Amino acid sequence: MRAIKPFTFHRPTLAESYCESLGGHGLADSRSGLFLAAPRRTGKSTFLREDMLPAMQKRGWTTIYVDLWADKSKDPALLITSAVKAKSGTFAGVIAKMAKSTGLEKVNVFGALSLNLDSLELPTGLTLADALEALVEAGKAPVAIVIDEAQHALSTQAGVDAMFALKAARDHLNQGSGQQGLFIVLTGSNRDKLAHLVLKRTQPFFGSQVTRFPLLTKDFTDAYTDFVNPLLANDNQFRHEDMFEAFKLVGHRPEMLRSIVGEIALDAGADHLGEALKNGAEEIKERMWGAMESEFAGLPDIQRAVLETIIDQGKNYVPFSEASMRAYANLVQQEKVSVPSVQAALDTLREKGLVWRAAYGDYALEDESMAGWYKTKMQG
Repeated sequence: MRAIKPFTFHRPTLAESYCESLGGHGLADSRSGLFLAAPRRTGKSTFLREDMLPAMQKRGWTTIYVDLWADKSKDPALLITSAVKAKSGTFAGVIAKMAKSTGLEKVNVFGALSLNLDSLELPTGLTLADALEALVEAGKAPVAIVIDEAQHALSTQAGVDAMFALKAARDHLNQGSGQQGLFIVLTGSNRDKLAHLVLKRTQPFFGSQVTRFPLLTKDFTDAYTDFVNPLLANDNQFRHEDMFEAFKLVGHRPEMLRSIVGEIALDAGADHLGEALKNGAEEIKERMWGAMESEFAGLPDIQRAVLETIIDQGKNYVPFSEASMRAYANLVQQEKVSVPSVQAALDTLREKGLVWRAAYGDYALEDESMAGWYKTKMQG
């Protein structure tokens, strides 16, 4: 039997446009950093690994990829420095030679790095900016660091410090010669969370813009339909339009669409494929929304009021502002609520995985799709 290759869908034009913007050559200028937001499981990480990184490597850039959700038990700062150290390891011989041949000004950096390549942490006294500069010099090429789920860095002070260190490295490596030494791409599954990196003067990338990463469209589902149909009977094929409608119902999530198609394919007697697709997509959507509705209904009044206010105010949410305190009181039908009760509600919502908190006290929804459910189901 002929082996069937897994379905892949590439977006090389999009990857090239992002690389151009990182270099300041496109319509969008992302020399200060490219910040991409998209809901979870909509193909963002796959695009980064299969399209963005290869496009960068084709340009000769040294690439580093870090997924801050790969191991949530580790501090995000350690994951970032570990990835930089791992990439430095591929230049171990070069770095060792540079440690011997460079002047006094840099010998400490290269020497410390070459003696410490087996460790996950940077040597004492060596900054992330130092390590990235050493990597630029060792590779004789710009470094592009891509950090997926970057908002998770803000969950610890060390992670926040790592973001500021990246900014410092960018400022240092991109000044003077006119040539960029460091390209930064930060992505997140929640636009409001990612915005915590750029909105305020106290945030590491203040002044940059968060860009919404484009969802996969009918081009994707058409290609997937053309991949699937040859595996089916000639008189029982998926229609391109039906596949796209199902894809929209599951929030443009490729994995969920594949799951529905797989279940249909296992049913040897399945017919009316368009209807089966729609039913499967509706079932998944209702299951997701039902879980949210059940969790929401089970919350005590004050927790529900806090969650509703976060949804309503979005990125403008300030937990103890006059407007927020008034909103809580109205929702629980009391004259006023206390600051301690609101803080306790926020802490519990975080423990339940419904609310996310940055290290410096800002809050946002953990799962952005809950806002879509709430505004559709609860507000009509």
